[in-house]
Amino acid sequence: MIKTLFIANRGEIAVRIIRAARDLGISTVLGHSTADADSLAYRLADRTICIGGPQSSESYLNMTNIITAALLSRCDAIHPGVGFLSENAEFARKTEDAGLIFVGPSSETIRLLGDKIASRNVALAAEVPVTPGSVTPLESLEEGISLANGIGYPVMIKASAGGGGRGIRIVRNDRDFEQAVHISRKEALSFFGNDAIHVEKYLDHPRHVEVQLMGDGEGKAVHLGERDCSVQNNHQKLIEESPSTVVSDELRHVMGNDAIRLFSHLNYRGAGTVEFLVQDGKHYFMEVNARVQVEHPVTEMVHSIDIIREQLLIAAGKGLTISPREDISNIHAIEVRINARGAGTVTSFSPPTGPWVRTDTHIFSGYTVSPYYDALLAKIIVAAGDRQDAIDIMLRALKEFEISGVETNIEEQVAILTSQQFRSGRFNTQLYDQLFRQ
Repeated sequence: MIKTLFIANRGEIAVRIIRAARDLGISTVLGHSTADADSLAYRLADRTICIGGPQSSESYLNMTNIITAALLSRCDAIHPGVGFLSENAEFARKTEDAGLIFVGPSSETIRLLGDKIASRNVALAAEVPVTPGSVTPLESLEEGISLANGIGYPVMIKASAGGGGRGIRIVRNDRDFEQAVHISRKEALSFFGNDAIHVEKYLDHPRHVEVQLMGDGEGKAVHLGERDCSVQNNHQKLIEESPSTVVSDELRHVMGNDAIRLFSHLNYRGAGTVEFLVQDGKHYFMEVNARVQVEHPVTEMVHSIDIIREQLLIAAGKGLTISPREDISNIHAIEVRINARGAGTVTSFSPPTGPWVRTDTHIFSGYTVSPYYDALLAKIIVAAGDRQDAIDIMLRALKEFEISGVETNIEEQVAILTSQQFRSGRFNTQLYDQLFRQ
């Protein structure tokens, strides 16, 4: 068993990992920046060690500082959390080379899945359906235009090493192709240090649906149903729910088997998700998130499991200890992300409570929201016997949520939840634009 765990992350995910580790009797060491020296995770961890300054490049992205701190703290393993270095193959390899357990997939798996072209080819090898598009990096403008005409506009130009919506441009004709390629390459190089791009068919009214899986690293995997992540602003997820209103029992079975086949093909270890686009009853592989997700609590509420706990058990060599509940038809879970709109100090904070209401957060009264990191303040997760009841419980929870000192997106989330499109379940990834940009 892992005795001491180094946590190379911050915010609510660091708090979440500390609690799961404590439940397993694992001691925790939090690596923190100077800006997080008074965080909730800092207060909860068994030990703490500063890994650098407030800029991410000085701390949470500083591989040498993190691994050195873990070794000096006599840790057995490193949990990378989400974001930062969680999907960085070099960091995973350096962790392994240092004799530490990396709580996640192998460095080779991360390397393979971190390149979107390579991951598309892995999906094809596993006989998982993908959208028409490139199987190699785009070499020339002429090649790209020829490919776009072959598969039909609109198409999407994507950074092959990308994520978080960066390096993506939608093109609807030959005339705009060159400029889109230029911008996509520039963004890709700036954010990921790699200007490789590729072309895919753009689906204009899809749902973004991901399947949660756990793998034992030896070819065995289990899926835990799907989450619908279609409510997004500039490719940033805002609301997630499970099950999806567009996934039938038959489609759930097919998507789940496709995802398991892919993870088995990879000998995938730990938690991960296979992301699909679903349109007109068909599903298409998009990418694999080789880590735990911000929205994992949705699945935890539906299946009554602790995904972080399972991550740690698999990393410790205990294998898969879970099996999905077969009857989840009477449970519907929704997660809403509460984001800050700028830095500031939280002067009062009272999250919602009550039956089937869960709040994952790292903030408290007096907490200073830093300008250095992401805007996530809290995640509210609710569950109920059906979708409409879950929506109503969420609306009640948001009404009870008291926070002052910083501006948030709560009113915007309420507008989405009360919209006719969302309540009916008939919406797609364009919902945010339809509500707020038209």
